[in-house]
Amino acid sequence: MAYTRTISVKKIAKDMELNLIAGGKGEDRRVSVEMLARPGVEFAGFLDFYDPERILLIGSKEAHFLMLLDEDTQIKRVDAVLKLLPPAVIFSVNVEIPEYFKTLSNKYDVPIYHSNERTTPINSKLYAYLRSALAPRETIHGTLLDIYGLGTLIIGKSGVGKSETALELIKRNHILVADDRVDVYETAPGILIGQAPKIIERYLEIRGIGIVDVVQMLGAGAFRENKKIRLVIELEHWDQSKNYDRLGLETETYAIFGSKIPKMTIPVLPGRNNATLVESAAMNQKLKYLGYNAAEELIKNVATKAASKGDDDDENF
Repeated sequence: MAYTRTISVKKIAKDMELNLIAGGKGEDRRVSVEMLARPGVEFAGFLDFYDPERILLIGSKEAHFLMLLDEDTQIKRVDAVLKLLPPAVIFSVNVEIPEYFKTLSNKYDVPIYHSNERTTPINSKLYAYLRSALAPRETIHGTLLDIYGLGTLIIGKSGVGKSETALELIKRNHILVADDRVDVYETAPGILIGQAPKIIERYLEIRGIGIVDVVQMLGAGAFRENKKIRLVIELEHWDQSKNYDRLGLETETYAIFGSKIPKMTIPVLPGRNNATLVESAAMNQKLKYLGYNAAEELIKNVATKAASKGDDDDENF
């Protein structure tokens, strides 16, 4: 299930360490777009393409342009922009905020903040922050772990043993990211990040045992907040009518937000060590990312042997 997000101006200001100057009554405004606006042409009176949903960022260029105008014109132009109710206005560190700006901010309840950074750094940081915070989310029922540095999402029907497998892997010094519910968002095309909802991060649910806090049990190194997903493993009960891939030549994929992630299906049977199988699958996939494919290497070796005509080769075949 995919869903979109918004974030309050107050939360942004706290995370970005911005100083509130005026318009505090508007801190509950919600931001829904990651793009920022540098109001140069807007202060020139051209508002045809202005998007009032964007946060305004004012640096030295915009401030100096305003200073070229007489004060009455400055007030008129700024009033025209703020009356459209942008979520917030942020001034960079070297920009002095005019008193009339504070007055208009309080008039329209548009919060004004002062940053401790120059325009370019705050622009880059704020855009990256908003892109991550506002990215569409998709909720997946599964367990996400960091196995040998590879973000591995384990999926499967309830009761197949996802959490139990995860617990064994965590005891082997692999790292839990999320259990039961994984929230996935795309920071860039093909870059899918998974994390747990805050309320259930660090916890595993094990049937017959209950809730396990992996940090309390195994230490802070057993958990991380998020991880890029690079492999999906589906655990399923053995189906005798199904032909499972025995060589690893078949390429399965799992689609999230239109991006395809490599996927492996591991059948579950009594006596099989699921944790070892998942661990091996993750390492094998990591080798593939590094350019080595064991199945292809085997086939190449077999083909080389088959093409050889020596007696020694016949004995070693």
